[in-house]
Amino acid sequence: MSNLKSQISNIKRLFDANALWLSMLIGAVGYKLFLPLKPTLPWWIFFMLFFTFCKVNPLDLRLHKWHWVVLATQMLFSFATYAGVMHFTANPILAQGLLMCFIMPTATAAPIIAGKMGGSIQNLTSFTLLSNFATAIIVPATFPLINPAADMSFWPAFLMILRRIAPLLLGPFFLAWAVRAGFNMFYRYRDTEIPGFRDSEKISNLQSPISNHKEFALPPSLAQIPFYLWVCSITILTATVTETTITNYQLQITNILTLLICSFFACLLQFSLGKLIGYYLPAPSKGRDYQDVLINPAAAPKTMAGVSSITAGQAFGQKNTSLGVWMAQTFLDPLSALGAAAYIIWQNLFNSVQLFVAAHKK
Repeated sequence: MSNLKSQISNIKRLFDANALWLSMLIGAVGYKLFLPLKPTLPWWIFFMLFFTFCKVNPLDLRLHKWHWVVLATQMLFSFATYAGVMHFTANPILAQGLLMCFIMPTATAAPIIAGKMGGSIQNLTSFTLLSNFATAIIVPATFPLINPAADMSFWPAFLMILRRIAPLLLGPFFLAWAVRAGFNMFYRYRDTEIPGFRDSEKISNLQSPISNHKEFALPPSLAQIPFYLWVCSITILTATVTETTITNYQLQITNILTLLICSFFACLLQFSLGKLIGYYLPAPSKGRDYQDVLINPAAAPKTMAGVSSITAGQAFGQKNTSLGVWMAQTFLDPLSALGAAAYIIWQNLFNSVQLFVAAHKK
């Protein structure tokens, strides 16, 4: 029996380490089979985020120095790259495609991947919210200058982007918070008689912050659900991008190859820069407010700098590519969306390598 459990555990570890590139391959090869599932993609992401946010106490979320440095560096590289490519090549499709590789916000799935490698789920959740809402402000303020043909002012563009990100970010966030608060309230008052509810001491308890992770935690059997939901989402997303690329992109082969190569180096650069920033600007990830060891045991053997390096690397490098493709098609030259589409390949291959290495270190 123990041998069977060991074999199952080894198979599971092998699958987890290779799940991302396998899901991409399946989605690309069998894209016609998965295209009918495209309308369900928001629900996969919604529940993926719900289970992820269930691991995080919203009252413990904080912004740290590396959050602002990563965000500022991301924006600097976004517009410097665009200006540099336009200056030297005068190729708007290439310039806009590379701009998208940098300016896309952090992926909603980034905390899941970071958690499996020992990063801080809570610190990355904080940055994911910051990054996506910062993008909702910066893109409408700058993209009309880059592509005046879009003919869209700030507020309509801002509301369009907000409608794309707010339901999928804030919906599961507040639902998870409500579940946590309801569970904790029941836990505290399950032995309390109703007639004594208005006692001053009980009211004081009710008003105290709910911040004890020991009161609410996902069962171990549910802890990996977000990762497997993300694997399914990647299959559908890859099928969608494959279909869009085949039917819509009429680019010269030189532009296609250039965007593929440049997006690869943009991916490596952002993951590497993020890891450096996190290493040299470590954020607290343990203690009363940041109990990562409780919600993410993989972080236990790592130093604060090691945890922050993983976390900031995913924050900078793992992008919300579906939003990026949509923004490029909506506000820029639609052909520039190939930059964001190519980034999907590289970031998931990079994450596959990271997960494979992390699995073999255990």
